[in-house]
Amino acid sequence: MSVRPRRNGFAARPGDPDRWIKAADAPTRDGDASDFTARLTIDVTPALRGRIKIAAFGRGVTVADMLRELLAREFPPTTEGDPS
Repeated sequence: MSVRPRRNGFAARPGDPDRWIKAADAPTRDGDASDFTARLTIDVTPALRGRIKIAAFGRGVTVADMLRELLAREFPPTTEGDPS
Protein backbone atom coordinates (compact mmCIF):
# COMPACT_ATOMS: atom_id res chain seq x y z
CA MET A 1 0.00 0.00 0.00
CA SER A 2 1.38 3.42 -0.90
CA VAL A 3 1.63 6.30 1.54
CA ARG A 4 -0.43 9.39 0.75
CA PRO A 5 1.67 12.57 0.53
CA ARG A 6 0.98 15.15 3.21
CA ARG A 7 -0.68 18.19 1.66
CA ASN A 8 -1.34 21.61 3.10
CA GLY A 9 -4.77 22.35 1.75
CA PHE A 10 -7.98 23.92 2.88
CA ALA A 11 -8.21 24.16 6.68
CA ALA A 12 -4.60 23.10 7.15
CA ARG A 13 -3.15 24.51 10.34
CA PRO A 14 0.24 26.18 10.18
CA GLY A 15 2.97 24.55 12.22
CA ASP A 16 3.93 27.89 13.74
CA PRO A 17 1.20 29.51 15.90
CA ASP A 18 2.60 32.97 15.12
CA ARG A 19 1.48 32.49 11.53
CA TRP A 20 -2.13 32.37 12.75
CA ILE A 21 -2.13 36.13 13.28
CA LYS A 22 -1.01 38.91 10.99
CA ALA A 23 2.11 40.69 12.14
CA ALA A 24 1.39 44.16 13.52
CA ASP A 25 4.49 45.59 11.87
CA ALA A 26 3.54 44.47 8.36
CA PRO A 27 3.28 47.37 5.91
CA THR A 28 -0.15 48.81 5.15
CA ARG A 29 -1.43 51.06 2.41
CA ASP A 30 -1.59 54.17 4.58
CA GLY A 31 0.18 52.93 7.71
CA ASP A 32 -3.08 52.42 9.61
CA ALA A 33 -3.27 49.20 11.65
CA SER A 34 -7.06 49.18 11.24
CA ASP A 35 -6.54 47.94 7.67
CA PHE A 36 -6.04 44.48 9.18
CA THR A 37 -8.99 42.43 10.30
CA ALA A 38 -9.24 39.06 11.95
CA ARG A 39 -12.32 36.89 12.13
CA LEU A 40 -13.41 35.82 15.60
CA THR A 41 -15.96 33.04 15.94
CA ILE A 42 -17.86 32.44 19.17
CA ASP A 43 -20.75 30.18 20.05
CA VAL A 44 -23.79 31.84 21.59
CA THR A 45 -27.30 30.62 22.26
CA PRO A 46 -29.98 31.50 19.72
CA ALA A 47 -31.66 33.66 22.38
CA LEU A 48 -28.48 35.68 22.98
CA ARG A 49 -27.92 36.04 19.25
CA GLY A 50 -31.43 37.41 18.93
CA ARG A 51 -30.90 39.92 21.76
CA ILE A 52 -27.63 41.08 20.19
CA LYS A 53 -29.29 41.58 16.79
CA ILE A 54 -32.22 43.47 18.31
CA ALA A 55 -29.87 45.72 20.28
CA ALA A 56 -27.80 46.50 17.18
CA PHE A 57 -30.93 47.24 15.14
CA GLY A 58 -32.26 49.49 17.89
CA ARG A 59 -28.99 51.43 17.90
CA GLY A 60 -28.92 51.70 14.12
CA VAL A 61 -25.60 49.90 13.74
CA THR A 62 -24.47 46.53 12.46
CA VAL A 63 -23.85 43.69 14.88
CA ALA A 64 -20.19 43.62 13.83
CA ASP A 65 -19.70 47.34 14.48
CA MET A 66 -21.48 47.16 17.83
CA LEU A 67 -19.40 44.17 19.00
CA ARG A 68 -16.14 45.71 17.75
CA GLU A 69 -16.90 48.84 19.79
CA LEU A 70 -17.80 46.76 22.84
CA LEU A 71 -14.59 44.71 22.59
CA ALA A 72 -12.44 47.81 22.05
CA ARG A 73 -14.00 49.44 25.10
CA GLU A 74 -13.61 46.31 27.23
CA PHE A 75 -10.04 45.59 26.08
CA PRO A 76 -8.29 48.93 25.51
CA PRO A 77 -4.78 48.97 24.04
CA THR A 78 -2.01 48.47 26.57
CA THR A 79 1.69 49.17 26.46
CA GLU A 80 2.65 45.67 27.61
CA GLY A 81 1.84 42.44 25.87
CA ASP A 82 -0.40 43.99 23.24
CA PRO A 83 0.21 42.48 19.78
CA SER A 84 -0.81 45.72 18.04
